[in-house]
Amino acid sequence: MKKTLAILLSAVMVLALLAGCGEQKQPDTNDQGNTDASELNVGVFYYDFSDVYISSVRNSMNSQLDAMGVKYNNFDGAGNQAQQTDQINTAIANGANLLIVNIVETSSPDAAQNAVEAARTAGIPIIFFNREVADEVVSSYDKCAFVGTNAPEAGHMQGQLVGEYLLAHYDEVDLNGDGQITYVMFKGQEGNAEAEARTQYGVEDANAVLIEAGKPELEYFMGADAATKYQVDPNGSWSSQAGFDFMSTNLSSYSEANGNMIELVICNNDGMAEGAVSALQSAGYNTGEEGSKSIPVFGVDATDSAKALIKAGQMTATVKQDAVGMAETITALVGNVSGGAGLMDGINADGGYNVDLNEDGSVKVNKIRVPYGIYDANSED
Repeated sequence: MKKTLAILLSAVMVLALLAGCGEQKQPDTNDQGNTDASELNVGVFYYDFSDVYISSVRNSMNSQLDAMGVKYNNFDGAGNQAQQTDQINTAIANGANLLIVNIVETSSPDAAQNAVEAARTAGIPIIFFNREVADEVVSSYDKCAFVGTNAPEAGHMQGQLVGEYLLAHYDEVDLNGDGQITYVMFKGQEGNAEAEARTQYGVEDANAVLIEAGKPELEYFMGADAATKYQVDPNGSWSSQAGFDFMSTNLSSYSEANGNMIELVICNNDGMAEGAVSALQSAGYNTGEEGSKSIPVFGVDATDSAKALIKAGQMTATVKQDAVGMAETITALVGNVSGGAGLMDGINADGGYNVDLNEDGSVKVNKIRVPYGIYDANSED
């Protein structure tokens, strides 16, 4: 009896340990149509569960993997690369035969390359997603692919969106009537490809639209001599809290009363945009009420909460990063693995996928790009 009890307790402890690493889902063993898929043991590694956009991807991925009858475990890196690396190694030791990785560290290729080497040693495929990894990392292993976006595209689209909005509402936005729009840029993280592109092109492309129309360039609210023309989340977590804190502090010195009010807010993502909106609302702006003053706020992602703010007239617009489309593309690769096909089989223009190509049309690297879109008050969900 004691021996039986000890065995049962040991089993419970093992299950508890697995649960502590993340979310575990088992396949439906009664679904005879997913026999091959049920042989997969997938580790899905997210850089941070608290990221709103990543949560949208995770929810969509869970639904699609469930529908495929795939066994998977979700792991929260919590923004810590060492923790995520340990999770990857432990998952492989516990029998994972496919890795899906939203890498934490993007300023250096080392973490992603280490994950590839771990997958290569185990002889299993690895799919990176969302946070860009270097071409040479993906090309270093024939069972590796990346699913993401074209990093500069969001910045270009946001800049065009901002510029066109300003031309349509210039006098309304120019609160102090000096003929020039002052802005603040909230950056999600230093060294991240998406953050760098959005920070650069979100302003450059807006300026191009303004200059073409005979308007002056945007003016950074701290002046032309500011060391950097953005404020970056100190934790690199693209958080709404950072957006709120920055905007609240800025409003204490830059206001209509002082004649130097920030007239435009451009953010790398919707989380920071939502924080900025909350701070503006605390100061009496962006309430969505008829006749109230509103500071234009632009983001990227089109999260459900940001879309609600836009529909309520409290946020201006965002660049849609398609969470469902990203999950669908990833699970298309999972389907290839489960069916015994090559990782990239059928993943091409004929199949509706945008793959990085050389000038001669051959595949440059196994990177699939999910297109962006625009979401504003006139968009449909």
